[in-house]
Parts: sequence; C-alpha cells; structure tokens
Amino acid sequence: MPRGRDDSPDEPASGRSAKSKQSLANQHRLLELGNAVYQQGGARRNRRKVRPHRVRRRIIISAVVLLVLIAGVVGGSYYYANYRFNAIPRIRVAHEVKPISGKPFNILMIGSDSRVGLSGIVARQTGATSALVAGERSDVVKIIHVDPDAGVISMVSVPRDTVVTLLAHQSLYGQYNRINVNLGNGGPSLLAQTITANFGIPINQTIVVSFAGLINVADALGGVYLDFAYPAFDPESDLWIRHAGCQLVKGPPALAVTRSRHYYYNPRGSGTIPSHWASLSTSQLYSDLSNEGWLYDPTSDFGRIARQDAFLRAMIDQAKKLYNPLTINKFLSAIPQGITLDSNFSLNELIGLAVRFHGINANGIRTYTLPTTAVNNTSLGDVLFVQQPYSQEQLVGIFGSQLEKPTNPPPNAQLQTLQPPFVAVTTTTLPVTTTTKKTTGKKHVTSPSTTTTTANPTLAVPNFDPRPCTPT
Repeated sequence: MPRGRDDSPDEPASGRSAKSKQSLANQHRLLELGNAVYQQGGARRNRRKVRPHRVRRRIIISAVVLLVLIAGVVGGSYYYANYRFNAIPRIRVAHEVKPISGKPFNILMIGSDSRVGLSGIVARQTGATSALVAGERSDVVKIIHVDPDAGVISMVSVPRDTVVTLLAHQSLYGQYNRINVNLGNGGPSLLAQTITANFGIPINQTIVVSFAGLINVADALGGVYLDFAYPAFDPESDLWIRHAGCQLVKGPPALAVTRSRHYYYNPRGSGTIPSHWASLSTSQLYSDLSNEGWLYDPTSDFGRIARQDAFLRAMIDQAKKLYNPLTINKFLSAIPQGITLDSNFSLNELIGLAVRFHGINANGIRTYTLPTTAVNNTSLGDVLFVQQPYSQEQLVGIFGSQLEKPTNPPPNAQLQTLQPPFVAVTTTTLPVTTTTKKTTGKKHVTSPSTTTTTANPTLAVPNFDPRPCTPT
C-alpha cells in the first residue's frame, strides 16, 4: 500500500516505468474509494480483481457521459433562449453600419411613447384612449457606445425637443424641427439616419422599447430597487412614492418613474397629496402642494433623463442576478412584448456581451446629456438648440475617431447650419454644459442660462432624484 498521496508503493520495483507505477497506484486508489462508498451504503460488491485497462475504460466512459449530460443541459438552455430570442419582433434599419468584431459599436435605443399593448388603468393613466397621443414619437433617444476591449459603456441622451435638420417630410414639419418627429413618420430607420446626418454618429444596431415593453421587462426582472431620498409625486405620469427609502419598483410605477418630467419631492418627509388633486388646475395643484412642503424639479426633460439613467442602472443591477431558471424563463418570455430589435442583433453577440460585462458596476456606466440651449422659437415654440463647442467636445470625447463629418448638421438658434468646430481626439475628460428649464406653476418659462456639470453626470445627480440601491 502507498504511504502517502505522492509516495511510491512498498512492493519491489518491476520493469515498468515510474510513470506506469504511479498511474496504477492512482487506479487502485479509485477502486478502493469506490469500494468504501459501496460498503458504507450497505451495497455488496464483487471483489474480483479488475484489470487496469478496464478501469481506464470505465473512467473514460463516465467522463464522456458526464460531458454529454452537461452539453445537453447547456445546449437545451441555449436552444430555448434562441427560440425566445427569435420570437422578438425584428425590423430592418437602413443605413446602419455593420459592426466590426471586437471594436467599439453604437446602439441606438429608442423609447417610444406608443401605447400599444397597454390596457386597463395603465392605458387610462398614459392617455392611450386619447386621440391626442395617437401615433408614435421618440420620447427617449439614447446612443449607447460599447467598447468591448476597454470594458466601458457610455450613454448619451438627446433630449426630445432638440432641433435637428430633417431629412424627410419637410413639407409637413419644415426644414428644422424636434428630433422626436422622425419616428412616427419614418420609423427607426429615419431616426437613425437623422442622427448620423446631424451628429456624425454611426449607428450599428437599434432597439425600440414601448411603454408596455418597459413594464414587461421590469416585471420579468421582479422589479428594480430605487432609493428615494424623499416622497415623490408626478401628476402627469401618475408617479406617487409615499415614503422615502430603498424600495422595489415595478409595474405601472416603473413606467411612471421613467416618464416623470413634472417631478415633485417633499423634504419634510410627508407623502400626502390633496385628495382631489385630479380636479385641480396645474397652477392650483402647484400652490396646494407648495403649502404642504412639496418642491418642484424645474429641469423637465433633463430631470427625466437623469431618472431614466438611474432606472437603467437599477435594471442592469437586477439583470446581473439572473441565475434562477424560472426567472430567466419569465424574463425571456416577456422580452418579445413591447421590444423590437433590428436584424443585426444576434443571440451569440448578446451572450458574449453579457459574459464580458457581467462584472461591470452599473454606477460606473458613463451617462451624458447632449449640451443644448433653451430658446422660444416663434414657429417651433419652446425648443432646444445644440450648443457648440460643448456638444462637439462631448461627442468626440465619447465616440473618438468613430465620429464622422455630419452631412446635415443641426441648426443653431439663428437657424444656420454650420459644421461643428474641429475638436482633436483626446483621452482628456472635458466638462459638459447642459440647459435647464425654469417652471413656475402652470406656465413653463424657458431660460437661456446653462449649467456646467461633470462629464459623467452620475456623480452630479440632484439629491432628490432616485438612485439604484440594494435592499437590506
């Protein structure tokens, strides 16, 4: 018998090599371990001598069977995921650039205000039965820049009221108009083409998320956790967070958070609102809420973008926990409802990205808002014009040498279309300028003043806005 794990047998050496002796010793140990297991369980075993080549054969067969079983489970999961993935509606987005494997690429994420798929109270809350909200507009436009080698994800939001040069339907909307008019009349293809033409950002892939899609995905994840510093209320989106703290948000409240741009918060800690608030005018509601200690976030769409970014981070944190097969099944089942992908997406690519970025800290995702200036234009109303040179500095800092020369640059406040200033590609993080809108009561008053923030607004979110959190 051997004296230890690495000792040689006590019996005299034969003509075999030391390697063969060691192999034979290991085989004997395996047999002895098997005998011990059988004897402990009360099983009877034939103790006749087993030849070494038969032992090796059994070990090999066992290993092969185990690998087949593992492959069957993994393969079955893959084919099921592929089945669910293929059920997601697809669109063909013209003028997309085919991504190069391993290189940075850009995903256009469109948040559509389509009410299709909503029913009951959610449909009524979002105005799905009203003719005023018929059709489809891009309330959310985000370009997600993914750098696989650097392991960095950046998101730049283009406010929906940003004026761009239109490429189509100019007889209907004029030569210049808000960026969100493109989706309803030209679909994702026209919106993607407009972004490339105005800002020089090549689009590689596109995803469209409707109201119903956001609710379905949030619910499939089991909700997301957001920390509210104060009670929150928005009469327009039906958001009502009655108490502060880290809490689970799903269903209609999840949609309400991401839609909120008339956001009230109460530093007094009271979540009470007037019981008859729905019958009050906007100015009267503002007055009554102010008397109860509620304060109003005047940043409108900019505040909504910050809350959307927080929600997306919380969603990423929750998605990273998808290990339960039942949860994964529910999540995959919900994806086709309200989500549309372009034909360039493949399951293998998504799985590869999921593995690559599984360990990423959601708070480390870089978020930006395109720098703009608020102007009251006589023909367009309250709109935003791209602010230079800050806008070009930001885009070069995010997209680097990927950025192309715009073929149809956006107009300035004087409706002049000028090429953006030259900005050298550098790794230096530049400051970003954004614009706020001041609001008083019912009437919205635009202000030309600007606010300079850090290049990653993650670190400059107002304290009253929700943040991702982990429940205790």
